[in-house]
Order: sequence, then C-alpha cells, then structure tokens
Amino acid sequence: MNIRPIKTNADYDDAIAEVKRLWNAAPGSEDADTLEVLAMLIHHYEREREPLPLPDPIEAIKFRMEQQGLSRKDLLPILGTSGRISEVLGRRRALTLSMIRKLHAAFDIPLESLVQPSRPQGTHRRRGTPTPDARRTRKKAAA
Repeated sequence: MNIRPIKTNADYDDAIAEVKRLWNAAPGSEDADTLEVLAMLIHHYEREREPLPLPDPIEAIKFRMEQQGLSRKDLLPILGTSGRISEVLGRRRALTLSMIRKLHAAFDIPLESLVQPSRPQGTHRRRGTPTPDARRTRKKAAA
C-alpha cells in the first residue's frame, strides 16, 4: 500500500482494510512499521472527525484532585468555605467565573472543561439519562 494522508472516507476505509491485513505482522518487520504508521494516520483522522467530548466540570475537578493527591481542604483557597466546596462538588452550586479562573490557575484544569454546564447528579455522562440508582431514589421520593 502507498502510505499517504487520510483525507476522505474512502482513504480511511482503505487504511482500515490494510491494517486488518497487517494485524499479525511480526514485530520489527517492515509490515509492522507500516501498521504503526497507518494506525497513527487513522487515529489522527478519527480525532479530527470525532473529537473526544470534554469532561464534566465537576468530574474534571475530582479527577485533578485524585491525580495530584489533593483533598477537599486544598480547595478552600479557591472556593472559600467547606460548605461551598460541598455544594460545588455535590452539584448543588454552579461554578462562578471567579471559581473557574482560580481552578484553572491553581490546578491547570482546561477552561473549556470548566465553563461548560455541569450535568445533573445521577446521570450518565454521554446520554444524560438517569443512572439506575438515581431512578430508584426518584421512585422512592415519588411514593
């Protein structure tokens, strides 16, 4: 196969077919090198066409806290009080512009993640539908 940038769906389909053909190439072989280059081209093409969704702001904060071994106390200088921290992380209070700026500066959380609306507590990330636990809670509350 002549390796070239993937620009169309037809190019993409051809690259996928070639990857399937080369899948069991011996490590270190020319075919394995071709497979690696094709995989990178396919990855680039897919990321351009369907970028990954941004994480929920609260999930982004929690992830960064876990990554850096931070506790809720570490959020005090940014969010103010332990009550406010609880409200924000519990999705009962929205992030303010000031909070967003401070979180970005202190923890290097991308602004794009922090400025989008937070999904309601108890919903699936992609579908926005209630989780099974949230449905049970809502049914009990309605009864």
